Amino acid sequence: LMAVLLDWQKNDQVLAVAIRGSNKEGAFGAFCAGGDIRFLHQAGTVGNPQIEDFFTEEYALNHLIHNFGKPYIAFMDGIVMGGGMGISQGASLRVVTERTKMAMPETIIGLFPDVGGGYFLSRCPGRVGEWLALSGETIGAADAIAFKLADGFLPADQQAGLWDALGAQSFASGAAVQQWVESKMIASGACQVSARGQIDQYFSLPDVPTIVAALEGAGDDWARATAALLRKRSPLMLHVVLEQIRRARTMDLADDLRMERDMVRHCFYLRPGQSETLEGIRALAVDKDQSPRWNPARIEDVAPELVQQFFKSPWPAHAHPLAALR
Repeated sequence: LMAVLLDWQKNDQVLAVAIRGSNKEGAFGAFCAGGDIRFLHQAGTVGNPQIEDFFTEEYALNHLIHNFGKPYIAFMDGIVMGGGMGISQGASLRVVTERTKMAMPETIIGLFPDVGGGYFLSRCPGRVGEWLALSGETIGAADAIAFKLADGFLPADQQAGLWDALGAQSFASGAAVQQWVESKMIASGACQVSARGQIDQYFSLPDVPTIVAALEGAGDDWARATAALLRKRSPLMLHVVLEQIRRARTMDLADDLRMERDMVRHCFYLRPGQSETLEGIRALAVDKDQSPRWNPARIEDVAPELVQQFFKSPWPAHAHPLAALR
């Protein structure tokens, strides 16, 4: 993708870029469900340096998409999670369908919402960013639009025809391409999440133990279910992720990606033999026992100084892998 986009960015014959997913059933039906987490587990376990290159290249690609300079239209059909958010959130037009299932579920595997997740989640209304980042919850099209993670709705059965028409007709400019796609979008219906007020109430609290205690002390099903969900996540990474989102709120994209590059190095190497990420992937995708052994095991036992270490860069500024991003 990086090689193709760099070529098209300079090619005057390319007016705009449109990107879609593909799966076993053909085009559409799934946009992108993250990445190869088994590779991350294998490489992280043996210290394969390719894991470092992977994240450097991925974050540079995310930055390029946000700063592409031409219309970049993402057809976010089906599953749009993790790495899929990284190659779509920087789009100038983000199109969702009734099949869209959007999430940043990294806390499930002891990671954090990377690929610029700090930047785009922190810019959701209110405290939606904290809620999505900590819980990893999945949202649909209407919520994605309401939360400023998508721009418009297109019925899934209209995608193929629109896509084919994009390639069959001529346009005067890139702006004309985007305007034409926008003209095909329709209203998405009512917002599916009725808990926006509760999200802001709880996820504006100062720290993770306070958030979870308040949720557990509430009398409604949504709060208790949310607390139970958070109790399953890596306690350490919940603390790290809350700090990430709140720091990112005052950062530009380049600084956020540099911070995330620091964080991902620490996820694999800060505590040799005690990586929350390797343990999370092991439990979910390798041994599949669904029983990660988090360390510390409880939200209340996470030391603040351990959290702060994730935000110390292993590199001097001039030698940072993403130093060139502006």
